[in-house]
Amino acid sequence: MYFGKKYQKRFQSDLITLMPRLWRFALSLAGQKDLADDLVQATCLRALERESQFQAGSNFAAWTMTICRSIWLNEMRSQHLRKTGQLDTAIESNLIDPSPSPETNIFAAEVFKQVMRLPEGQRSVVELVFVEQFTYREAAAILGIPIGTVMSRLSAARKTLAPLQQEQASQMKKGELA
Repeated sequence: MYFGKKYQKRFQSDLITLMPRLWRFALSLAGQKDLADDLVQATCLRALERESQFQAGSNFAAWTMTICRSIWLNEMRSQHLRKTGQLDTAIESNLIDPSPSPETNIFAAEVFKQVMRLPEGQRSVVELVFVEQFTYREAAAILGIPIGTVMSRLSAARKTLAPLQQEQASQMKKGELA
């Protein structure tokens, strides 16, 4: 647990450092930039309110993302908002590395669009495992689902995204991607 001003500043610093990752996870849940912004704000507030519940030595990112998911699910239940239609696109400057070649960025933007079209359950698992590099077990704990469900959702997402992987391999053979 964080106690005293020294630890409170560390907690706040850790929270600030985590914000880009937290925002990407919130976007994978919400599917829209403005909802992700609101979700991150609510998550930070809840984390600060419950700072005393965090146990030192545990995974701060996992703890915070669990709070984020809990808030999202509560919002979904209370507002009956679960939409399956078109998703808003996020600002690419927050998601794509500007240093690779333009072709790589174009491909990354296409991958992002396809990932955002996945069902929410698959999006959040893809975000946690492939982007945030949590283990299957950690992702399962964050999402409150069995590890088998994580593996099943990843398998389904891979099948959906397979044409993109084939397209990238074809372009790499042609020398189109750096």
